[in-house]
Amino acid sequence: MPIHAPITLPRLSQAEMREIDYRVMAQAFATHRELGRLCDEGIYQADLAERLAVAGLGPLRREFPLTVSFRGFAFSYSVDLVVADRAVYELKAAAALTPAHEAQLLNYLLLANAARGKLINFRPTSVESRFVNAPLDQAERHRFTIHRDGDAPLFSLVTDLLTDWGTGLETALYVRALTPLLGGEHRVIRQLPMIRADFPLGNQRFHLAAPDTAFVVTSFAVAERSFRNHLRRLLAASPLACLLWVNISLHALACITIERSPKV
Repeated sequence: MPIHAPITLPRLSQAEMREIDYRVMAQAFATHRELGRLCDEGIYQADLAERLAVAGLGPLRREFPLTVSFRGFAFSYSVDLVVADRAVYELKAAAALTPAHEAQLLNYLLLANAARGKLINFRPTSVESRFVNAPLDQAERHRFTIHRDGDAPLFSLVTDLLTDWGTGLETALYVRALTPLLGGEHRVIRQLPMIRADFPLGNQRFHLAAPDTAFVVTSFAVAERSFRNHLRRLLAASPLACLLWVNISLHALACITIERSPKV
């Protein structure tokens, strides 16, 4: 099974999530009142879990594991807290909640095939929280169109990966899986010299699909022409022959080959 969790989480309705959350937030505020805003995240996690257990919201699962695998590759995430084997919570001790925090929780929800979760941040002077909803279920994430403009082995590998995992996951996870399958970090992640008009600019980090070919993975809603133009400029300053651009949107996989323009 490509994605594994200890239990199957239900896809809670908005009303079901809010019913649980009303009781969870009461204990989160109690934690904040007693411990203040300066503790580490793990301290808040332990205190909140204990309070929720006493309040009858068990079972409580801390560091709930989500493991994703593909052709010998495996990687595990840990969700901070699953309440009553139903509701997913990610806890923070940050200056403020950010889109990156939302993206992290969304990735967890998609992996767990859960519909809703919540971020709780204990660092501000008052508890900050934010609901995150997963737009697609597991079945929908596996329904996507495929456009490939060539037969590069990387494109076939990415197609197989998405057929197994589905779309919507964080791009870093797809890249993390591709790296060992293409030969490992020592072959794939390379620093290459960049030059403009014979002037050396320094080294740029690339992910290589072959010695003269790099790849880039994005998750734009649409494969944007402007980004393609910037990839052409990046390629022109590099020693590479081409770039393979993989764009994974929620309902489409686009695999685009960008070749170096011939010198006139």
